Amino acid sequence: MKLSNNKVEIDGIDKEILRYLMEDARKPILEIARKIGISGAAIHQRLRKLESSGLISGSKFIINPKVLGYTTMAFIGIYLDKAMRNPEAVKQLKEIPEVIECHFTTGNWSILIKILCRDNEHLMSVLNHKIQTIEGVSRTETFISLDQQIDRQIGI
Repeated sequence: MKLSNNKVEIDGIDKEILRYLMEDARKPILEIARKIGISGAAIHQRLRKLESSGLISGSKFIINPKVLGYTTMAFIGIYLDKAMRNPEAVKQLKEIPEVIECHFTTGNWSILIKILCRDNEHLMSVLNHKIQTIEGVSRTETFISLDQQIDRQIGI
């Protein structure tokens, strides 16, 4: 791994390690080491460097929301009456557990959020009683996701 012009450059071994771990973050380091042909210690060292560079940041388990009864995913474009209200609106959106992503955007909306709800009734309740009551929200535009067809990270 090299750092040039504030950009991380990774070599073929780093890419192989990352591909294995992106596929399964619980894959044993020694198993990866055997497949690549280097020591487990070398992999640990490379992973520490990749973490300190900011390229990777930990690992996590992915929860399947449908198993917990959250079957409605929606994207909501939020129009604010003034751009300066953004920080306070985001602070209040963080308090809504159904909001799982929040983006400051260009275009018509001030904010684009992704939310997970149990069903359409739950979605309507979140919209009416939580999101649209935030001071400065002038209106919202909601798009319900019928099916997520691609879910991936950037290719390595």
